[in-house]
Amino acid sequence: MTVVEVTDLVKRYKDAAALDGVSLTLQENVIYGLLGRNGAGKTTLMSILTAQNFPTSGSVRVFGENPYENSRVLGRICFVRESQRYPDDARPSHAFRMAAMFFPNWDQELADRLIADFRLPMKTRIKKLSRGQLSAVGVIIGLASRAELTFFDEPYLGLDAVARQIFYDRLLADYTEHPRTVVLSSHLIDEVSDLIERVIVIDQGRILLDDETDAVRGRASTIVGDVDAVAAFTAGRDVIHRESLGRVASVTVLGELDADDRAHLAASGLEVGSVSLQQLIVRLTQHESESESVTEGARR
Repeated sequence: MTVVEVTDLVKRYKDAAALDGVSLTLQENVIYGLLGRNGAGKTTLMSILTAQNFPTSGSVRVFGENPYENSRVLGRICFVRESQRYPDDARPSHAFRMAAMFFPNWDQELADRLIADFRLPMKTRIKKLSRGQLSAVGVIIGLASRAELTFFDEPYLGLDAVARQIFYDRLLADYTEHPRTVVLSSHLIDEVSDLIERVIVIDQGRILLDDETDAVRGRASTIVGDVDAVAAFTAGRDVIHRESLGRVASVTVLGELDADDRAHLAASGLEVGSVSLQQLIVRLTQHESESESVTEGARR
């Protein structure tokens, strides 16, 4: 079932387009990775989908309806963001009690386990919590809400490596028992790559990639070796990154390599390496930015 349907979504701030013709769908019971550079449009997109911002133009449907001022829709959504604000005198216990009243699927037993896992001080005022503890409050709400559509907008950046792993483990375990649609916006791509089932890459307000994670992983390769041999092999291919040192070149190309390609590489004395999901996304967004810069320069 389609949970979210977005068509030709545009969001402009004066002369700048935060979103520029975005179209996508989110399906039921899938963990998505919404990935991209700072300022790419990730938070703007999630804010519009959760009715916390308004589009300039385009269509948004969540659970088949317009989400704006729609309690039927908003009661099924949880949006946890890094910059979440709470009343000055609130304690974590207050935040969790409010969440329990708002989310119909709230699981207090899960919340209590997570509070213990993250060693969260329940009697400390939220404004006195460390950044990591504040992140834990958001993560606990996002998981214990068991909302049918849950967005995590970098709420776990304040967590240390151990706490982030706890979050990933608890998310996966609870998702297995209670499937729902989850959108993770993250810069820690390698850390979340084993969690996400589908990758959406947004760059400069446009969707650059929208595909299953397993399909994306084999989409690029890095060819390393003599500069002339590398140039000959990569001629006519879609090159997304190129660097060299003396007579040695390293070139990343899009497209799967078949048996003939690999035989050619071996015969030419060239090495081939796999490209991680993070490397691919970094190269793709660099490639996009550089291409636009060259285009603008040519126009001038």
